[in-house]
Amino acid sequence: MGNLKISLFDSKPYDQEFFSKVNSRPEYGFDIHYLPGRLNIDTVPAIKGFDTACVFVNDNIDDKVIDKLSYYGIKLLALRSAGYNNVDLKHIFGKIHVVRVPAYSPYAVAEHAIALMMALNRKTHRAYYRTRDNNFTLTSLLGFDMHGKTAGVIGTGKIGKVVMDILRGFGVRILAHDKYPDLEYAQKNNVEYTELDKIYRESDIITLHCPLTPESVHMINSESIGKMKNGVMIINTGRGKLIDTKDLISGLKTHKIGSAGLDVYEEEEEYFFQDFSAEAINDDVLARLMTFPNVIVTAHQAFFTREAIEKIAETTLENIRLFFSEGELPNEICYKCKDGKCIKQTSGKCF
Repeated sequence: MGNLKISLFDSKPYDQEFFSKVNSRPEYGFDIHYLPGRLNIDTVPAIKGFDTACVFVNDNIDDKVIDKLSYYGIKLLALRSAGYNNVDLKHIFGKIHVVRVPAYSPYAVAEHAIALMMALNRKTHRAYYRTRDNNFTLTSLLGFDMHGKTAGVIGTGKIGKVVMDILRGFGVRILAHDKYPDLEYAQKNNVEYTELDKIYRESDIITLHCPLTPESVHMINSESIGKMKNGVMIINTGRGKLIDTKDLISGLKTHKIGSAGLDVYEEEEEYFFQDFSAEAINDDVLARLMTFPNVIVTAHQAFFTREAIEKIAETTLENIRLFFSEGELPNEICYKCKDGKCIKQTSGKCF
């Protein structure tokens, strides 16, 4: 397999560190080219001569890029992420197989969501800067006991379950919503599955861990915010477009929303994973969002633990090895898939 050529787009130093480490194992030894630029219509010619394109969450795999990938003979698109909303799955079907990393470390994302909750509640981010300025007052740093509060967890897959496990340790009442509820888990762990409207009405904290689908785009909007408790905390470590950011800002301005912790943003592609510290942000919505003292924005780092990055590298390279050496695609995803499982599969492939 050593002659197989992989073009790894949007690569950062940590990608190179962990992919090179895993690739040194005898079962791999691929020829990996690390490209700093994202895959889009301008950079797609760089794929010529390669066997596989390896991409991340902000690479743009639209119909034009897909046609070029197919023209250059690419047979496999390897996502090093769980999400796949940046790929036109319908257009790519029948042309190029798509594989992903369905799970890497639910603990990484779940723990980051909890960290956002705790920092917002106890104003840790504000206290840090205050004490560094030799200001040791407590004014405006008042928080609340997590114990006895109600948290609404939307999306109860592996990440959502870890979030609920941690919250139960705080003594939090948990309301949950999922298209496919795990009733056995709920019964064992004192979790109540319910409709979204009840979560909006009764939750002190709402945390999003559901996939981005046509039905869930902007599920947090002016209408749903209007149903929420005054002062509700909203956490999003899922996908940016789950929230209508302009409606979120309106809720923050009227104090309907008490605080928000966002690891994702619906127009993050231009900024996240890049350094703009010496420049002004031209995105007026993002710039306005970051002026609120009760908002914490992190740059899509919830997944970013040593264990998670190594697992991503392992699964990605194994996906590639299985396809090219054994013709297997255990982590294939296509537009006919339902919750990561193909409705119709033949020999482990969608086509």
